[in-house]
Amino acid sequence: MDLNGKSILVTGGTGSFGKKFILTVLEKYPSVKRLVVYSRDELKQFEMSQTFPQSKYPAIRYFIGNIRELSRFKRACEGIDIIVHAAALKQVPTAEYNPMECIKTNVNGAYNVIQAALDCGIKKVVALSTDKAAAPINLYGATKLCSDKLFIAANNMKGNRDLSFSVVRYGNVMGSRGSVIPFFMNKRSEGVLPITDASMTRFNISLAEGVDMVINAINNAWGGEIFVPKIPSYKITDVATAIGPDCEQKIIGIRPGEKIHEEMITEADSYTTVDLGRYYAILPQVPVWDLQDYKKHFNAKSVAPGFKYNSGTNTEWISVEQIRELIQEHVDPDFVL
Repeated sequence: MDLNGKSILVTGGTGSFGKKFILTVLEKYPSVKRLVVYSRDELKQFEMSQTFPQSKYPAIRYFIGNIRELSRFKRACEGIDIIVHAAALKQVPTAEYNPMECIKTNVNGAYNVIQAALDCGIKKVVALSTDKAAAPINLYGATKLCSDKLFIAANNMKGNRDLSFSVVRYGNVMGSRGSVIPFFMNKRSEGVLPITDASMTRFNISLAEGVDMVINAINNAWGGEIFVPKIPSYKITDVATAIGPDCEQKIIGIRPGEKIHEEMITEADSYTTVDLGRYYAILPQVPVWDLQDYKKHFNAKSVAPGFKYNSGTNTEWISVEQIRELIQEHVDPDFVL
């Protein structure tokens, strides 16, 4: 799908992903008709408008609203072709302490996006998920799993509408707000970096790779897929070494709701998962299209029964030196030891 001439709305549009997505679309599709930044923080919208002023980028609109409020969100969706749903409460400890607030945004908000898409003539919805939604042990992961299920099931509700819902699931975004790399970079001047568990691992993806995945889903999704990227893992101790080699690594214990290793495809998912080359796709158990046609179209191969995709057993790893290079490339070009 050529995004030139299309109208796109991004929920959570002032977040790390939203800003990168907006920048990428403006660069690659200069004739995009409209780009709506939908979020609830007026200060962040004001700050973003300094980088992307409407005078320079006439397609941009800034729309204050909360996805918890359906009527307001529907108003924002008038004339929109594509929704990219990135809004979420995503801090694990915050969700554990404020469970209903997390549910209202991540579950009820997702359902509002679906209702608006069904009612407003939307063509494509791509929702962002997380590795924590696979076999979740914390509330954040459980709400995102519920959100994923809602979006997949929405394909069965569309009737004869020209509309598809799909999900993009990936791991920790390098340098995103609240993630471990900026946290360690701020802490290293103190000489001590807190480590929850020395054996902890995580998947790693750049913002640019995450944006590319979403655009790929907009272009190629048939509806009902959960797309999963093939990405490397890192050890949390290697991140600490890369950022503060002379710092003490102090073990402070695992936080509530935190895993030692993250998983993006569980063993139970393997029976409906296919390999698309750059990505895996967890297909719906009851697709609205023919499975064999799908596999033939994408030259997709079913993964082996029992396959699982785990950050601790991953076959691709980032070294300490590679972490430093990636920080300079994606987080802070002036990063030095």
